[in-house]
This record gives sequence, C-alpha cells and structure tokens, in this order.
Amino acid sequence: MPILFPILGYILGSLPFSIWVTRYVKGVDVRDAGSGHATTTNTIRQAGFGWGLLVLILDMAKGFLPTYLALQNGIPSFIVALTATFAVVGHCWPIFAQFRGGMGLATFGGAILALSPFAFLACLALLILFVLIIRHSARASVAAGLLAAPTLWILNIRDTTFIFALLGGIVIAVRFLIDWNREYRELWLDRENAKKESE
Repeated sequence: MPILFPILGYILGSLPFSIWVTRYVKGVDVRDAGSGHATTTNTIRQAGFGWGLLVLILDMAKGFLPTYLALQNGIPSFIVALTATFAVVGHCWPIFAQFRGGMGLATFGGAILALSPFAFLACLALLILFVLIIRHSARASVAAGLLAAPTLWILNIRDTTFIFALLGGIVIAVRFLIDWNREYRELWLDRENAKKESE
C-alpha cells in the first residue's frame, strides 16, 4: 500500500539520534543547551565534532532511506514526495521525543540526495549563499526553504524532486520561523558580534 511509505518516512524521521547520542555520551538532553533543538550543531557543542558528524550522517539517512525505498517500489511521484516530506516532518516534530526535534535540514538533504544528487548540490549551494549574504542561519534557512523549489524549476528539475522541494521547503521555512529573531551567539556567524559585546 503506497500510503504506508509516508508513515514509514515519519517514523524513521522521528528517530531522535542527536538526543540519544548526547544522552549516551554526556548523560544530558541535547535540547537543554545551545539552540535548544535536537540538531547536529548542538550535538557538536555538547558531545564533540565526531559525535556530531555521526548524528549528521544518521539524520541524513533518515531522509535518504525511506525516499530511496519509495523510489525503488515504483509508487506514484506524489507519494514519493510525501514520503520524503514526512521524514522531514518527523525529524522536526518526532513522536519519539515529545514532538521536540531538530530543524530538518539534514533530513531534507538526505531525502533530496536520494532523489537527485544534482538537486542536493543546488539546494546546498543556495543555503550557503543565503547564509553568507544574510549572516543569520535561521533567516537564511527560511529563504532557502522557500526558494528551493523555484530554483530547481529554473534548473529544469520539474519532477518528483521539485514536488518534494516545494513541500519540504515549506516545512523547513515554517520550522525555522520560530528562530527568526534568535541570536545564534554560539554559531560561527555570530562569534564576531559576541566578541565585540564582550569587550
């Protein structure tokens, strides 16, 4: 039954690897410090780069695996896109972590990588561009999420990948809107400002 794939996407997306890893390594909840979210960057802050890299890979796999399985089973394109989208939703609002998860970027990246490596590189470049221009990760992510689908359309990518970029991009934008005014002093973008204020 094709409808089972989006359910699988949400369940796999809900696996809170950053919470489990930091709890195993440091005995703490990753959401109790830093940005307050279950993310790779927060894992790096609390458990170190190596554990953060592991979380990044696992979070990308949460998006890649269900999307890849949906593609291999020949289900309709819209259901494939829904499967990828629900993996991102699961990461952001995980049923296994009181619906307090991460921001969805890594899982979005894994899902779009399964659909199109070229689209993955295009979306990554778009995000980096906005981060460098706006110099605020949340606002850059909102912009990148909203413009991912139009960018792929311009690049003549108008298949399942485009549908997912549209749906998943909206999820990313909505998720990051909660941090629109947040000062990310712990990130490299704000180290210069934090140093100035401390002087």
